[in-house]
Amino acid sequence: MADVKKIKTVFIAGPTAAGKTEYAIKLAQVLDAEIVSADSMQIYKYMDIGSAKPTPEEQAAAKHWLIDEIDPKEPFNASDYQKLALSYIKDIASRGKLPIVCGGTGLYFNSLIYDMDFSAPAGDSAYRDRLAESLGNDPQRIHERLRMLDPDAAEEIPPGNMKRALRAIERLESGEEKLAPFASMTKPSGCLEPIELCLTRERSELYERIDRRVDKLMAAGLEAEVRGLMDMGFTEKDIAMKGIGYKEIIHCVENGQPAEDAVGVIKLNTRHYAKRQITWFKRYPEMRWFTLSGDFFNSDVFDEIVSYIMERLK
Repeated sequence: MADVKKIKTVFIAGPTAAGKTEYAIKLAQVLDAEIVSADSMQIYKYMDIGSAKPTPEEQAAAKHWLIDEIDPKEPFNASDYQKLALSYIKDIASRGKLPIVCGGTGLYFNSLIYDMDFSAPAGDSAYRDRLAESLGNDPQRIHERLRMLDPDAAEEIPPGNMKRALRAIERLESGEEKLAPFASMTKPSGCLEPIELCLTRERSELYERIDRRVDKLMAAGLEAEVRGLMDMGFTEKDIAMKGIGYKEIIHCVENGQPAEDAVGVIKLNTRHYAKRQITWFKRYPEMRWFTLSGDFFNSDVFDEIVSYIMERLK
């Protein structure tokens, strides 16, 4: 019976480098809340720099969950995330605190906000391997094949996500006419009552922050982190290593190029990813948007966010 009453949960979305972590921590302090990460890279162990994990000081300022919990070698998907995140959200609420879900991985948000069916069979991995090989293991060709079969699905699956694209093609070529579009999802009758807000910035400012973040990550030792992971046996075939920053440096290392050659590509790929994130979150009909500006914390915007959340909590 405890799950019948829905748990009011704050969702803080937004593109990478917008400033979500800073605002989430301050909200957690003001609202007596704990943070559940919705970042598909920060969940992994050993991947601290490239994923821009909250620092030890930031994690001490507000309790974080689903940070540094999964070994990169372990298979992990949105269904696994949903189960873990819900268990933490329920625990947080049971202790009288407010759960805050914060991150930029749209599929993780979907898994908690919308009624997603994870019961479908895993499909035929051998078929997908043959399909990928027939298309030269080229993400662009694979995405174009998906676009021919279902343009709407191609819009929702990023071009670089070969795993999802191949699974979608498999489903379509096995008889499904169209995959369920984002807009057809309905709120679940589950246990959460989401309070959705998205933090963003003007495009030029966001891109400048992305460039500075990449420079900062490189200065912090991203190359050494990637080389260390490679020494542990991780390769570009591991899902976790396909994250932006990791895959570009692996490519340079394996081809004998200096890691600095990857910086421009990392910046460009991160900008493209941020653009896709903004597009993704714009499709949430109940999302409230807040535009940040400047390098320093904006108390006026923060007060507006707090007022909005408090009104929704009533």
